[in-house]
Amino acid sequence: MKEITVIVENRIGTLANIAEAIGGAGVNIEAIAAYGQGVNAIFRIVTTDPVSAKRILDKQVGIREITVADILVIKMANRPGELGKLTRKLSNRKVDLESVYILGKTDHAFTEVAIKPVESQMSLAKDALGIKD
Repeated sequence: MKEITVIVENRIGTLANIAEAIGGAGVNIEAIAAYGQGVNAIFRIVTTDPVSAKRILDKQVGIREITVADILVIKMANRPGELGKLTRKLSNRKVDLESVYILGKTDHAFTEVAIKPVESQMSLAKDALGIKD
């Protein structure tokens, strides 16, 4: 799965503009994390079509940076402490994380989490979590 990271000027209406542009092109946003960091706003977006979403975003005014990168999607038990166990495995292997967020619940028993290690550590993160290519 891919995550699109967008860095743009932090101003009112920017998220609305981006969400409207993506949705207006018929691409569904599956998950989003948005936050301000000083003069920048940072959006981490998972869509049904990252190639089209990036093409749409490339045409938007005021975007400072757009990157598309792989993320790991982990299905974990939906109970207290599971995220701690998952991230401890990564920490013990010295995996540096760029982002982590919940994608959603698959049912009452499981939650899907998006994990994005720094690019150079993707293989290490997969190994730490027992993920085979």
